Amino acid sequence: MARPSPLALGLAAAAAVGACAETGGQTTAPQAARYLGIETVLLDGDLVNFRVAMTGARSEADVEDYGRCAAAQYALIRGYGFARHVRTQVARAGATWRGDAVYLISAALPQGLRTIDAEVTVRDCGELGIPTV
Repeated sequence: MARPSPLALGLAAAAAVGACAETGGQTTAPQAARYLGIETVLLDGDLVNFRVAMTGARSEADVEDYGRCAAAQYALIRGYGFARHVRTQVARAGATWRGDAVYLISAALPQGLRTIDAEVTVRDCGELGIPTV
């Protein structure tokens, strides 16, 4: 069996250290995501606002995913099968990330590039451990 080269070992060690956050001279593992809740506001007809909050997000994409999962479940609850993303705003204050997302829910596949199939999305969210409404 071939031994890894010193370069490969060094790269692996650097990757492991890079995956940790530096805090006050101590190295700690990244915080696990904690989902703090979803607020749903019906704006007009089928236009819905989802406000989410979480800690431990790796980036804005994690917050956007949380909002998308909320929108997909809400669409199913209302008897719709699809949603179209209108916009998402993400803000961070300390360790807490907040998302403010707007989706148009519909029974038929809406026009647009950022559409989601609610049933498939809810299933994917469950597999990823992201809560829904």
